[in-house]
Amino acid sequence: MSAGVEPAARPRRALLFVPLAAFGLLAAVFAYVFWLGGDPSAIPSALIGRPAPNAPLPALEGLVGPDGKPVPGLPAGELRSGKVTVVNVFASWCAPCREEHPVLEAFAAGGKARLVGINYKDDPENARRFLGRLGNPYAAVGVDAKGRAAIDWGVYGVPETFVVGGDGTIRYKIVGPLSQEALETVLKPEVEKAAVQ
Repeated sequence: MSAGVEPAARPRRALLFVPLAAFGLLAAVFAYVFWLGGDPSAIPSALIGRPAPNAPLPALEGLVGPDGKPVPGLPAGELRSGKVTVVNVFASWCAPCREEHPVLEAFAAGGKARLVGINYKDDPENARRFLGRLGNPYAAVGVDAKGRAAIDWGVYGVPETFVVGGDGTIRYKIVGPLSQEALETVLKPEVEKAAVQ
């Protein structure tokens, strides 16, 4: 046998190239999206045009509105009200949720549509503190303690925002935090479109 690398060491050396190959593949995908001018946050949803999930979600216990009354949860059938509803999936531990919160407050104050929240895998006390400190833009907050509702909604990660028509059909989905620009150029036009469908 010739001097040099033992036969058993060759497969181990080959494994060193696996992370490099994975990185190269990932870089190629990002480059492809970048050169095509695609929006990496525009992840298609199979639920667009389908009925929104109808499972009831309990209220965030102890959360009260400005009138001192408890903020309701999301009972079954809540999204088939005849009016457009914007559903925002959020959590107190989510930094981008904190970033988009002023935008949600501005949207709720504008009265274009009812805004409801789904509190995802959160500690109730932390969620109450989050909304108490930053303000509560939601007309209702349903608790998704185990993440089951998020799966039904096809959520990839928080925050995500859905436009739901008055008939309970999902019309649009926004992945990631809303910016002021996205509010004006995406969310408001999609709400207006859903109102006439």
